[in-house]
Amino acid sequence: MQNELEFTGRKGAGITGETEAPAAPAEEGKKSAVTEAITQLGQTGVPVGNESNVFCMTIIGQIEGHFVLPPQNKTTKYEHMIPQLVAAEQNPKIEGLLIILNTVGGDVEAGLAIAEMIASLSKPTVTVVIGGGHSIGVPIAVAADHSFIAESATMTIHPIRMSGLVIGVPQTFEYMEKMQERVVRFVTSHSRISEEQFKDLMFKTGELNRDIGTAVSGSDAVEYGLMDEVGGIGQALLRLNQMIAERKAVTPGGITQ
Repeated sequence: MQNELEFTGRKGAGITGETEAPAAPAEEGKKSAVTEAITQLGQTGVPVGNESNVFCMTIIGQIEGHFVLPPQNKTTKYEHMIPQLVAAEQNPKIEGLLIILNTVGGDVEAGLAIAEMIASLSKPTVTVVIGGGHSIGVPIAVAADHSFIAESATMTIHPIRMSGLVIGVPQTFEYMEKMQERVVRFVTSHSRISEEQFKDLMFKTGELNRDIGTAVSGSDAVEYGLMDEVGGIGQALLRLNQMIAERKAVTPGGITQ
């Protein structure tokens, strides 16, 4: 009798323990991962494990470079962008990339690094400028295979600037000129705008208040040859899907199936 009671007690305790400690639902872990991605990267998904064949990347606020900006600034960190682009290139499930821009510009070298990464991807890429693609955001906007700009969006083209300690010697101005040429060379080689036209917009006076340069609207950006088309997300996704289909229809040897 005693042995039976002891056995029953142990069995009851085991049942009670299993009932009181249910397994955590998988959805809770998935939600926490999505929340973490939004907090750290500003987007709902990352290239690894993404269910869609199109990876959407957002570049918003100010592009942060080698120095951390104040916490009140809305920033895009280039050390977040570059690993995501590498992961998207390596992931066989990702067949195309959609890059959405609403940026005021930022660090020149960080912006050029992101632009070069986008331009060097083997998969189809489409950029959409929504709101604004200013300053160093211009090279990023033209880096994709095809570019769109919203009708109400603008792109500010102006010379580069230097912050912090500036040494007043000829070498400083020579360095700035070389940096400027890097931007001009990249933009003109990845768009239909000529070098003369781009520099004319860049050094124009009287267009911007307290600054040198030009604010280009959506339709004007297309007319200058800076962007390919006026459009939004719908047109961009339609074009990207067409590019993905065209890429699938051609074998590595270049023979249409």
